[in-house]
Amino acid sequence: MTSHTILLAVTCSVLACSTGCSSTANEEEINMQGTVGTQAPDVSLQLHAGNVVKLSDFQGKQSVVLFFYPKDNTPVCTAEACSFRDAYSNFKSLDAVIIGISSDTPKSHNGFAEKYNLPFPLASDPHGELRKAFQVPRTLGIMPGRTTFVIDRSGIIRLAFSAQFSAAKHVEKAKDTLRSIHSHD
Repeated sequence: MTSHTILLAVTCSVLACSTGCSSTANEEEINMQGTVGTQAPDVSLQLHAGNVVKLSDFQGKQSVVLFFYPKDNTPVCTAEACSFRDAYSNFKSLDAVIIGISSDTPKSHNGFAEKYNLPFPLASDPHGELRKAFQVPRTLGIMPGRTTFVIDRSGIIRLAFSAQFSAAKHVEKAKDTLRSIHSHD
């Protein structure tokens, strides 16, 4: 990479983190309809507590909310994680487990979860295999995308929502999708 490319990447990251909380950014929302209605990939998740779970471990038991985010301890990512934390009891009442995913290490995730009292596990994806399996788009081709998936008890993806700068919308879209699933049960 050239120094200009690195500078552009850093500038975009700084702008994303500094403007994300107040941006409505309707124009950057992506409903990833191609994945909705399909079977979720049965991936293994390395959780920050040290254990590994497979997505299929939840099949027949609970719905799963996976939220992919770029980086621990950045303003928008922290706002998103804290929004999921603040709505945690709502998700529990909708019989759903929440798992956050980024490329950060389990050690970073431990500190992030402890610092913000996150009651849900965080999974490490250091090489991007989970992002690739779920086809999570990159922002501007350089920044890891912010995408939330809701997977029902049958392992079917019911929501695939991407909005890089609208962190709070991820929580609302996920809750709405889970309510819809429960109204049809």
